[in-house]
Amino acid sequence: MVRVMNDAIIVALITAGATLIGVIFSNRSMQQGIIAEMEKRLAVHEASTKIRIEELTREVREHNEFAKRIPVLEEQIKVANHRIEDLERGR
Repeated sequence: MVRVMNDAIIVALITAGATLIGVIFSNRSMQQGIIAEMEKRLAVHEASTKIRIEELTREVREHNEFAKRIPVLEEQIKVANHRIEDLERGR
């Protein structure tokens, strides 16, 4: 009877060890898959962010060009208004 119990304990320990090894390998494989998926998503996110930054940079440059031209246009309008006033007065 003691021999049967010893054999059962040994079988249980071997089974537990094999199960533990299987779980460790399974978890490691799953972890590597998750890391690969996260790296892929990060790369997509970084590419998307880069595109958005480039678009915003282009828009800012357009705005800056427009902002540079506004004072010139204002001055031209001012001159045109003075000419119109002079013409209306009969000068």
